[in-house]
Amino acid sequence: MSPLVFTLLVAAGSFGAGFLGSLVGMGGGVVIVPMLVVLMGIDVHYAMGAALVSVIATSSGAASAYVKEGFTNLRIGMFLEVATTIGALVGATLVQYLPARIISLIFGLFLAYTTWSSLHPPPDGAITEAVDPLAERLKLRGHYPTAEGPQPYHGRRVLGGFGVMFIAGNLSGLLGAGAGAFKVIAMDQVMRLPFKVSTTTSNFMIGVTAAASAGIYLSHGYIDAALAAPVTLGVLGGSFIGARILPGTRSGRLRLLFAGVTAVLAIEMIFRGVRGGL
Repeated sequence: MSPLVFTLLVAAGSFGAGFLGSLVGMGGGVVIVPMLVVLMGIDVHYAMGAALVSVIATSSGAASAYVKEGFTNLRIGMFLEVATTIGALVGATLVQYLPARIISLIFGLFLAYTTWSSLHPPPDGAITEAVDPLAERLKLRGHYPTAEGPQPYHGRRVLGGFGVMFIAGNLSGLLGAGAGAFKVIAMDQVMRLPFKVSTTTSNFMIGVTAAASAGIYLSHGYIDAALAAPVTLGVLGGSFIGARILPGTRSGRLRLLFAGVTAVLAIEMIFRGVRGGL
């Protein structure tokens, strides 16, 4: 395969990953790493380095549109970034000590859990539970646009969400992804935020989390500019288009899309980890 063909294929695959990532709040990194490893034969460490760079681009591309539309909650996102950034630094430091096979298994198990969780959303009645006093004190509330007009919401279980965000940041640094899937779970199922608010706020957050990890990956030599460039350009283009489509997409369909993609990737990454084919 010529370098030009390889670059075009990587860019095309990354475009699809960015499109999907912007819709479901994953950032695309969770799709890009398996794509580069499984389809392109790239070493998992370099795949994770390129994915981190692309995640920053995804966040930049999609987040601005979501903020303009009124979906992203900047206050909640900036508060939770404290936990994810600390976790990302810890995870990125650990990655040099783990073999690729173990990383693949962790990645696969992480994806399997997110698939299950996305198919088991909290019951509708859960949203009526008492507002967390800490959320009120920190003003973790807002509203988002719907066909019936602005819909208000409040944050709940703030400490639980903060703890899950630390784990999300750790996974981001360890797996070379924005860990947007885990961020969505923290906000959607722990803090009981609306799904579209969770996915869009996740897209806003993943860039900062990935940037914290990328510096450590760069110091280890895991970021190759020739690979990261087409990945980043492809993801950026896909994320812009995905951001335009999200407002008119039903949350139920997003959940199914989210679950389907993560299920397939989970099976592949677990299989490769067990087989030791990375």
